[in-house]
Amino acid sequence: MGWVALGRRAGGSSRLSPILSLSLASLVSSLLFTTLCVLTLALTFATFVRSEDIFEEGKSDKEILDNLLLSTRYDKRLLPPVQGTLTVNVSVLLLSLASPDESSLKYEVEFLLQQQWYDPRLRYSNRSRYEFLNAIHHHNDIWLPDTYFIMHGDFKDPLIPVHFALRIYRNGTVNYLMRRHLILSCQGRLNIFPFDDPQCSFAIESISYEQTAITYVWKNDEATLRKSPSLTTLNAYLIRNQTITCPIKASWRGNYSCLKVDLIFTRDRAFYFTTVFIPGIILVTSSFITFWLEWNAVPARVMIGVTTMLNFFTTSNGFRSTLPVVSNLTAMNVWDGVCMCFIYASLLEFVCVNYVGRKRPLHNVVYRPGENPVTQRLPAVLSRIGIILASPLKREGGNTTTGSNGPTEMNVACTTCNSNSCTHTTTNGCAAECCFVQLRKKEPPHPIRVAKTIDVIARITFPVAYFMFLTFFFIHYKGAS
Repeated sequence: MGWVALGRRAGGSSRLSPILSLSLASLVSSLLFTTLCVLTLALTFATFVRSEDIFEEGKSDKEILDNLLLSTRYDKRLLPPVQGTLTVNVSVLLLSLASPDESSLKYEVEFLLQQQWYDPRLRYSNRSRYEFLNAIHHHNDIWLPDTYFIMHGDFKDPLIPVHFALRIYRNGTVNYLMRRHLILSCQGRLNIFPFDDPQCSFAIESISYEQTAITYVWKNDEATLRKSPSLTTLNAYLIRNQTITCPIKASWRGNYSCLKVDLIFTRDRAFYFTTVFIPGIILVTSSFITFWLEWNAVPARVMIGVTTMLNFFTTSNGFRSTLPVVSNLTAMNVWDGVCMCFIYASLLEFVCVNYVGRKRPLHNVVYRPGENPVTQRLPAVLSRIGIILASPLKREGGNTTTGSNGPTEMNVACTTCNSNSCTHTTTNGCAAECCFVQLRKKEPPHPIRVAKTIDVIARITFPVAYFMFLTFFFIHYKGAS
């Protein structure tokens, strides 16, 4: 009986063993999970305590960065874990502007580009004695926006480590500053050169992240660039600038955030006035001096005309060698062409005057030997103004000769008339002894008088025409700018 009872008890325990085994398994798994949780919390606490110890002890920024940039907690290949789109604040500080190269429309610009964003993975304790960490030697271990420049010329020199700064602040803000030296390709209206204002532009954009991931904004909504204090005194070519968002038509890659900088320069117009316009005005007006010289002063007038033309050619060619080569008509082409036309026209005017003045007159005076040249020349001089003196009339069987074959108009002045002067036709009621014949002959003008008249007309027309051209030239092209 006892063995039977024992057997029954043994059989009952065999039915309870699956339940006990399940209970033991769940208990063991619970103990293991609790142990793992405790170990994880202990490890996390140890790591936190260790990092807090590093920050509290005032270790170097290198040690702090080494801890922040551990591969177990930081991966530079990933974007900063921020909510929404990562915002990169951008600002530009102009440092210097080199002198412009007129022949290629290029300007050299040196500036500092500052980029600022938030990375929560780089926050550190506020109890550290560092306001910011200098991460210049950890440049290759930190995530940086892949910013590149578009719509510009060339880089002046390569970027080397001493040309940038990288700072990490306590709250995780990263400030990345780099120096750039660009040669900007500008756009100018060469048809009104040098009265145009060239515009030089460059833009920054992310090369791999679209606008949904990274957005570039101007820091503090700055409408203009900041300039160094010495820039205003050392360079006067920059008249204004603006910072804008790239227009849609300029975004050639699609949905990428882009910022644009426009630099509007001016020409050094004082240079052009002192080297081009004022010398040109002096040379052209100097060619007008020939109009006040005698018509037969051949050496003086030839020397002035040829000298002014050669000087203008030399000045124009020397200046034109520094200008950009274009195929369309520019303001400088108009200036050179019109000024040269005035100088050449003054030379042609002298040729015409000299040719007209040297033509043989219709009434030559021949001096006879043994007679007074003055009395011989007097009738010729008077004939140029239309008066010819005649001897008393001959009434006896003969006609009065006029001394000329041309048509004449004869009037007789009588002494027997009243006190008032009277005129009669020849032998019309007057005695021949008391009358003097006054003859007026219609003659062509003398060539010398024609030559002098041409000079007088040129003295007025040439300066007036040139003054009108100057007024139109400067008003038109200055207004077009």
